[in-house]
Amino acid sequence: QVQLVESGGGLVQPGGSLRLSCSASVTLFSFVAMGWYRQAPGKQRELVAGISNSGSATYADGVKGRFTISRENAKKTVYLEMNSLKPEDTAVYYCNAQSRGNALWSWGQGTQVTVSS
Repeated sequence: QVQLVESGGGLVQPGGSLRLSCSASVTLFSFVAMGWYRQAPGKQRELVAGISNSGSATYADGVKGRFTISRENAKKTVYLEMNSLKPEDTAVYYCNAQSRGNALWSWGQGTQVTVSS
């Protein structure tokens, strides 16, 4: 059973930065595409950034130029660097393996990001 553990969230002022981390307890981590999703109160979970097993990244329009996804296969970890944060980025952030945006594994507990002055 795959276990995903997200960390790095917190309370930050608008314009601030955070770096999220997600570790996966899975042998074949380096072979799967990963993604960061978020779910704001009252909204559906959405994919905000994806990274292929070779490191190619894609981003949702609302975070392009502000968020950077990366991965470190030796540590079975995926990161999300978030800069110029806005109040609308407030959400619980999750990582997961993904195929064409569809999550493949059970969800972890997520990490709360709150952007507020």
